[in-house]
Amino acid sequence: MTEDTALQAAQAPIPAERLTIVPANEASWDDLAAIFGRDAGRCQCQRFKVVGWIWRDSTQEGRTAMLQAQTACGDPDAVATSGMVAYVDDQPAGWVAVEPRTAYPKLRTSRVPWAGRSEDKDDDGIWAVTCFVVRKGYRGRGLTYPLALATIDFARERGARALEAYPMITQPGKEIIWGETHVGTRQVFEEAGFREVSHPTVRRVVMRIDFGQQDDPGPGAV
Repeated sequence: MTEDTALQAAQAPIPAERLTIVPANEASWDDLAAIFGRDAGRCQCQRFKVVGWIWRDSTQEGRTAMLQAQTACGDPDAVATSGMVAYVDDQPAGWVAVEPRTAYPKLRTSRVPWAGRSEDKDDDGIWAVTCFVVRKGYRGRGLTYPLALATIDFARERGARALEAYPMITQPGKEIIWGETHVGTRQVFEEAGFREVSHPTVRRVVMRIDFGQQDDPGPGAV
């Protein structure tokens, strides 16, 4: 294999047969830590969890402990977990956070989920996808698409009546840095079968699937 061929292979979309996505409690904590690395390691997926300002009102050690408790990594019999882990050829490669919307205190005070909508903020039957993390070496290969799709059955099987996301809109000619798209992009959720229900800011939309009201169960259905 030439150097150019090897580079193309490393940048190509990941085939489905090489990909496995499991609830985080079925993954090890070491695997999840490898995915987060240094880039996402500071937040530890607590942006929507910490009440108050994340850096002022919490510590790195505290956020790490919170994530470990929320995921229940290494405990396949855990009652609940806070996301899913993707493996490529048995190597930990990606993470997606998905839980009841009520599990994210910061969403209650954010303008994005509620602008132009009147909903019960305490309805734990509505779930939310809030974060993606893709490990270095696997980025730019479309891994967020199967992760977004996997959240549909994950939430529905755990009793969700609907599943929401709050992705960014990518615009031609406008650069968006990797950290900005931790919430996902509109195209990712469109391809998974979510529909846009509101457009609260220029660069942010609310996407949703209502399980009990769908005539077509969508691409995530069993």
